[in-house]
Amino acid sequence: MLISVMIIVAQLLMGIYLYPRMEERVAIHWGLSGEADGYGSKFLGLFLIPIVSAVILPLFLVLPRIDPSRGIKRFRGIYDWFVLGFVAFMAYVHGVTLAWNLGLRLNMMRMLAPALGAMFYGIGALMGRSRLNWFVGIRTPWTLSNESVWDATHELGGRLFKACGVLALVGVLADGWLALAMIMVPVLFAGVYLIYFSYSKYQKLMEAPEETRTP
Repeated sequence: MLISVMIIVAQLLMGIYLYPRMEERVAIHWGLSGEADGYGSKFLGLFLIPIVSAVILPLFLVLPRIDPSRGIKRFRGIYDWFVLGFVAFMAYVHGVTLAWNLGLRLNMMRMLAPALGAMFYGIGALMGRSRLNWFVGIRTPWTLSNESVWDATHELGGRLFKACGVLALVGVLADGWLALAMIMVPVLFAGVYLIYFSYSKYQKLMEAPEETRTP
């Protein structure tokens, strides 16, 4: 977690350094074309993302301690790597935003595609290793009711989200709506299908003879 803190501090220091050098209004939103279509104050552009990371990081730290099931502690190693990956993802978005406002005219959709791909792949890795808990994972009534349903759903979810990550990387080669579709449609499909899968798996388990059910 120390590395995560260092990344956030570095972002804040960079914001302080650039504050007097940045225009009063900076780009904070980009359309599907990759061009800026929304602007805000330089404080917002320089500090919003690191502040969000600084607020979320303590929440990540406290979740394993307050999880009643203690399940997060069973995959704490991969969990910590995911937290670091999330902070790094936010720092990357922050860096690309600063670069654009300093005059480097990047195609934001293409720049974000590999970062989103890496994030989705990281979510897949986390899913594949997660164990039943109250905060992290696909928390449907059916996964939370049966550990074997949880494990089967997350094993499949891990593979699906890793595939989503690879597809998002291919989005670098596309533009506009096609790039957005390659990034978001697979994730939406995976999320909806995993909810159905957990329900179906639970129903089949309940229909099986009681002596063959896995608790």
